[in-house]
Amino acid sequence: MARSPAVSFVLACVFLDALGIGLIIPVLPRLIGTLAPSADMQATWYGAIMVSYGLMQFFSAPAIGALSDRIGRRPVLLTGILGLAIMMLVPAFSQSLTLILLSRILGGAMSSNIVVAQAYIADVTAIEQRTAAFGRIGAIFGIAFILGPALGGMLGETDPRLPFLVAGIICGLNFLYGFFVLPESLTSPATEPFTLRRSNPFSSLSALSREKLVLPILLIITLCTLSQSLMQCTWALYTEFRYGWTPKTIGFSIFVLGAAITVTQGWILPRLSRALDPQPLVLLGLTAGAAALIGIGLSTTGEALLALVALFSIMGVVGPTLQSIISRTGSPTTQGVRLGAASSLNSFTGAVSPVLGTPLLFFTSKSAPGDLAAGVPYFLGALLVIIAIAVTLARPLPGKNS
Repeated sequence: MARSPAVSFVLACVFLDALGIGLIIPVLPRLIGTLAPSADMQATWYGAIMVSYGLMQFFSAPAIGALSDRIGRRPVLLTGILGLAIMMLVPAFSQSLTLILLSRILGGAMSSNIVVAQAYIADVTAIEQRTAAFGRIGAIFGIAFILGPALGGMLGETDPRLPFLVAGIICGLNFLYGFFVLPESLTSPATEPFTLRRSNPFSSLSALSREKLVLPILLIITLCTLSQSLMQCTWALYTEFRYGWTPKTIGFSIFVLGAAITVTQGWILPRLSRALDPQPLVLLGLTAGAAALIGIGLSTTGEALLALVALFSIMGVVGPTLQSIISRTGSPTTQGVRLGAASSLNSFTGAVSPVLGTPLLFFTSKSAPGDLAAGVPYFLGALLVIIAIAVTLARPLPGKNS
């Protein structure tokens, strides 16, 4: 796909925003610890900040997408980038945990800009190329999240506030670049007035679910992203409890997963999407994901896990493929709200997964090294993916040309 300067900017926007967010991941708990009066309060504030950030993403994604349908992608995208820059700078200078919490709440709303980037790409990309285009967005996001925490950790060794300052500067430069480079992609904005009543996640998801074609897709997205979130939220403690992995080994395994997902979405998916219809492509990704999760649950030693992590990454073809279907089954003036509704499911499952996954680690921590009960968190993830496979088989997905 030949990329115009506008598409190049949007991809750069995704990279820089994700890099800015990734920069602060290693140092946020430490910064909160310097301001909280006790370890218990540190944990409380950290939990509140993380939960509020995810909830704001959930509530904001459809509204921001719908707003971009109404007034255009350019102003919403640039406003979000500028707002994210400002919100990043607050923790760099503030001594107030309340202000930092507020900045992360507003930052969660601004980080929903990924939806507008997806809608922009959908505006300027041919229907048959959207799966590959959405895959490239995911790949670039993955690269930034590999580099961001590593760079943030190095900067944070000097001062835990420094990564926030650098992230704010990166977002600010991103805004200036976009202000001069980014043209509008939406040629015919929506004529319906923007209202929060129609643009909140519940209303937008309800509207999408009434479409006979889209309802099973939403269910597959929910099951797939919930299984992925379960892995993400339990991986560090699971591998420590069961295999005695050190932070260095855990970090390397996360790097392998991120790199494998990047390769899957950025290089493998474009080629598979040209050769396969969505139905077999999604089934391939789900089958690989289920097999990997079962394998992880059955593994009594950690030697095979890196190979299983690479196998799990193939499930990365599912999200962009389903997003492409949601995009092409709607009108050009509803891309933002439709993609925003689908994106809100990711935020929702990210908030729910710790509630489900963390208690299951009790089985891991209390089981003997060779006891299969230790793999319960990953058996649950596999069960969710198997249900998604059943839904896909029961309600076949539309072909590329339908």
